[in-house]
Amino acid sequence: MAVVSQILVFYDKWGNNMKVKILTLGCKVNQFESQAMFRMLSDNGYTVVGEEDIADIAILNSCAVTKVSEQKAVKLIHRLRRENPLSVIVLTGCMAQTMTNASNRLPEVDIVLGNKRRSDLITVLEQYFTEQQRLTFIEPYAKKDDYEPLYVDDFLHRTRAFLKIEDGCNRFCSYCIIPYARGRVRSCSLEYIRQEITSLYNGGYREVVLIGINLSSYGSDNGLTFADAVATACETADIRIRLGSLEPEAMDLATLQRFSQYKNFCPQFHLALQSGCDATLRRMNRHYTTAEYAAIVKNIRDVFENPSLTTDVMVGFPGETEAEFHQSLSFVESIGFAKVHIFPYSRRPGTVADKAPDQLSPAVKKERAARMAQATHQSTEAFFRSQLGRTEPVLIETRSKDGYYEGYTMNYTPVHLPAAPEHINHILPVQLTALDPSGTFCLGTCVDAVKDS
Repeated sequence: MAVVSQILVFYDKWGNNMKVKILTLGCKVNQFESQAMFRMLSDNGYTVVGEEDIADIAILNSCAVTKVSEQKAVKLIHRLRRENPLSVIVLTGCMAQTMTNASNRLPEVDIVLGNKRRSDLITVLEQYFTEQQRLTFIEPYAKKDDYEPLYVDDFLHRTRAFLKIEDGCNRFCSYCIIPYARGRVRSCSLEYIRQEITSLYNGGYREVVLIGINLSSYGSDNGLTFADAVATACETADIRIRLGSLEPEAMDLATLQRFSQYKNFCPQFHLALQSGCDATLRRMNRHYTTAEYAAIVKNIRDVFENPSLTTDVMVGFPGETEAEFHQSLSFVESIGFAKVHIFPYSRRPGTVADKAPDQLSPAVKKERAARMAQATHQSTEAFFRSQLGRTEPVLIETRSKDGYYEGYTMNYTPVHLPAAPEHINHILPVQLTALDPSGTFCLGTCVDAVKDS
């Protein structure tokens, strides 16, 4: 009670004008939702401070995708209490939603706020200060839950904004806890998309990434399609529209052809692969084969002039033999991805895969990840070399440590080029001239600068 009493002194003295910080773990959806909480707090008189600052309230927006994610969150909670002994600590996000008896297992936490109650954050904080006792708000999801609209107009001065248009997942991959943390698929309205894209454009953003827990399932709950959502977002022609992670089988030819009608659609497709071995895909409960995946990639390259393909690949899944890993490696090499996110399988309690008897050792998973990384680094370098000599529109985003400015093309090729501070958040025509010796980005020159010289 001593900590609560001290906080109440602050509350009585300054009202809602208390310092709050939010720490975020996990995916782009979590980042979006943290920004939505920032807005709620600011709109209600709270002062938002940086992650390293001392604050009256510390909120951890957690991730539960792997056991490692939860371990990071627990360590962070311990550190928050140690560094902020008088703070009110709030645990929210997927870990809060899925952890049994979180308030008892984490005595440092004052408020446990599940994913379904995030929009009630302000009311919950006020209740805590009134009742002066620990609070837990965890509600299970129901099949008919509605989409919860959240509003964000500032992404910490970044030039690229996120817009969450879908929540939940119906897939139940054997390694994943997220359907239990997020519930079933729920989609926002087209009017919400239209309103938020317009608001972000008016706020100065020139690129928006559409995101979701299972983004390509948008509309499966309300009679719409993912293509409807993208078409609505692309109505604001002067803002680039990029897609977050996609399930490959949702990218049928008709959908791709509809996307190609819009000049502001960014032809970067992050198609989650997970494995290039059909037997492993079946154990993962993925809903496609490698042949189907390859056909989708071919359609993308037929429909779009200069697309990029990026993906996620898991190595060391339970039961993965050396032969199966080799199949996966060979398939990944055959696609020619621009970038591959590689991660060793991590056991997650509560999932089917966690109970599999044939778990692989950490040493095997590490060795396979290294082999996959070596192969995919070569494909990334090959993709970047294929971009040299092209002139592409680049959104200038930041100044890099080497004194150059950084930006991305429509297909998400990273570019470093000479520019000026006033070019940040502007789209410039840039000729890609060389590959950096590290092989991780291209060097470029602004075409207008070439003409002026």
